Amino acid sequence: MESSSAAPRRRIVVVVNPHATSVDRRLRELVLAALTSRYEVAVADTTAPGHARELAAAALADGVDAVATLGGDGTLNEVADALAGSDVALYPLPGGSQNVFAKLLGLPTEIVDSTARLLELADQWPHRQVDLGRANGRAFAFSAGVGLDASVVEHVDANPKRKARWRQWYYAERGVGVFLTDYAWRAPRIRVEQDGAEIEAITVLVQNGEQFTYAGDRPVTVCRDVTLASGTLAAALILTGSPLRAAITATRMLMTSGGVTDGHSTMTLGPLTELVVRSTGERPLPLQLDGDFAGNHASVRFTIEAGALRVLAPPVSAPPVSSPAVSSPA
Repeated sequence: MESSSAAPRRRIVVVVNPHATSVDRRLRELVLAALTSRYEVAVADTTAPGHARELAAAALADGVDAVATLGGDGTLNEVADALAGSDVALYPLPGGSQNVFAKLLGLPTEIVDSTARLLELADQWPHRQVDLGRANGRAFAFSAGVGLDASVVEHVDANPKRKARWRQWYYAERGVGVFLTDYAWRAPRIRVEQDGAEIEAITVLVQNGEQFTYAGDRPVTVCRDVTLASGTLAAALILTGSPLRAAITATRMLMTSGGVTDGHSTMTLGPLTELVVRSTGERPLPLQLDGDFAGNHASVRFTIEAGALRVLAPPVSAPPVSSPAVSSPA
């Protein structure tokens, strides 16, 4: 193996969301200072939704070796969309409330440890290819949803200060409120089209990784037998029925880690390479991608783009390696 001094100084761009839950100026400067010891580093701050995608596309055109995100899964989502199909690797530095994608990759979710890991990876430069889901052509890295969870995300995103302060507890509080006001009596009617069959549902959750999301450190799994490299998606449906049963079902899905089983209120579909959902009424369907609200749609077509994203991470089977020391802010 080459020594650290002989290893090439690779070029990386760090896309920073300065408004992300765990990002402040002092942390930003600490991370950037550490990375310049091993990389040629450029930094770009986002200023609005969609800007991270533009910054990553510019970095790709400039021929960088990798793009790191310092923000939440929403920032990562935009960068992954821009880098899809390229040889430029993505590395997620944890700056959000959950950092689901980093957890799925087996990367550290504490910022100092994650920065140290990125420094360590400069020598051997390991990477692997993972799948990206698509919803009406827009990428998602690990999960998407139509219905109740997307409505909750819309309400949470509308109050970023409470989201940053209360994290998963604010999601829970908004979930109760959204259900009582928008779903208890007039839930959207969704028609799921799969292999010529039509299924009526009020919520559809689509998974492209081992977990749908995390509640703190606890994994939330709604579908089984799907991974970031399986080449397929899986979906869990909350079926039409009594509002109370739907509420209990949604709560159970998000509080257990064993996955959803088929029953009176739920159904699972998979493995999937395509899934189409449509509104059967005038009410459009709310959509969330990787925990960010993605608008309302008359219909949503989910597809999978196998191996579309290169990530800077050791193979899944690789044992953990020690991290070089990086100073933490005092």
